[in-house]
Amino acid sequence: MKKIIVILFVITILLCLTNNKQEVLIPSDAIRFRIIANSNSIKDQQEKLEIKEELEPVLASILSNSSNHNNTKETIMDNMDNIKRVIEKHNINYEINYGNNYFPEKTYKGVRYPEGNYESLVITLGEGIGENWWCVLFPPLCLLEASEANYDEVTYTTYFQEILDNFK
Repeated sequence: MKKIIVILFVITILLCLTNNKQEVLIPSDAIRFRIIANSNSIKDQQEKLEIKEELEPVLASILSNSSNHNNTKETIMDNMDNIKRVIEKHNINYEINYGNNYFPEKTYKGVRYPEGNYESLVITLGEGIGENWWCVLFPPLCLLEASEANYDEVTYTTYFQEILDNFK
C-alpha cells in the first residue's frame, strides 16, 4: 500500500511539473484589442472574424508609424471614424470603447495571459455574449495570431519575446 501511495505521489508531482504553462507578461504599457461577438452562433462568430479580417489591414496601416504607447493611443483615437466605418458595413449594433477594459485569462500556444483590466480598444458586437478574439496593438503583436499555423510553441514564445525586447 505504501508503494502505491509513493508512486501516486511521484506521478502527481511529475504531472504538476510537466504541465506548467509558461507565462509571458505583456508590457504594462501595452494596448490590447478585443472583438466580442454578438453570440456563439456560427453566423455571429463568422461576422466577428470577418470584421477582424477587415480591421487588421486598416489598423496595420494607421499604426505603421507608431513607435510608442502614447503615439499608438493618439493614432487610434484620431482614426476612430475609420474603424467605425469598417464595422458599420456589417449592419450590426456595436459599441466601441477605448479605455481600461476587462480581459479574461487566455492560454495561447502554451503561454498564459492573466485576466485583468487593460488599456485597450474593445469592440462589442450586438449583445456581446459570444466568444472573443484579442491581440495586442502596441507593441504590434496582432500579426502573430494571423500566422499562428506557422509557429510551434517554442518558436512562438521566442518570437514573442524578441518583439517585446525591441519595444523596451
